[in-house]
Amino acid sequence: MTDQDKATLVEAHREMYRAMLSARTDQLAVLLDDGYSLTHMTGYRQPKREWLEAIAAGQMRYHAEREKSVTVEVTGDTAVLVGKSVVTATIYGSHGTWNLQLATKYRRRDGRWLAESTVATTF
Repeated sequence: MTDQDKATLVEAHREMYRAMLSARTDQLAVLLDDGYSLTHMTGYRQPKREWLEAIAAGQMRYHAEREKSVTVEVTGDTAVLVGKSVVTATIYGSHGTWNLQLATKYRRRDGRWLAESTVATTF
């Protein structure tokens, strides 16, 4: 793992949160692989298109995020980033603040890191 790879992946993670907070589904679409899925705390595995539609419709609104830690492991053209944050959101009408851990798998394609999947849990 190079320092540049780590820095690029951490920035991609932070850019994803910025896009979530501003409901910029166009920016999220660029950061996420076409086959991307988000597995929520409930265990529901949501395809990229469905997640972005829920954000665009206001069904999933992210209000605030405070990063606690980020770790990255890179092996060749794959990586796993684990970010822990305190997140305030309104999800399908339920408002709350959670200690949220996002474990995101990335793959480097054509020199660019794309998120392939994320699993959200609490910590």
